[in-house]
Amino acid sequence: AYLRKMAIDGYVLQLDLPELKELVSLLRRSSNNLNQLTRRVHETGRFYDADLEDLRQGYERLWSAAGHVLSQLSKLE
Repeated sequence: AYLRKMAIDGYVLQLDLPELKELVSLLRRSSNNLNQLTRRVHETGRFYDADLEDLRQGYERLWSAAGHVLSQLSKLE
């Protein structure tokens, strides 16, 4: 029923947003960095300001990319 309704009334959008691929890549890198930092802190009991700054910058890039993707998607009707 859904396919029939979409065929008659709906439409299909094919999105090619390189920004979305970049967002996924940034998310993976940030997750890996956080996991590595967590592992090191558990092993050594220490963390460094430089590590936290790297994470902060990564998350800033991630949020910026997410905002850009959402902006692009909001232009679709």
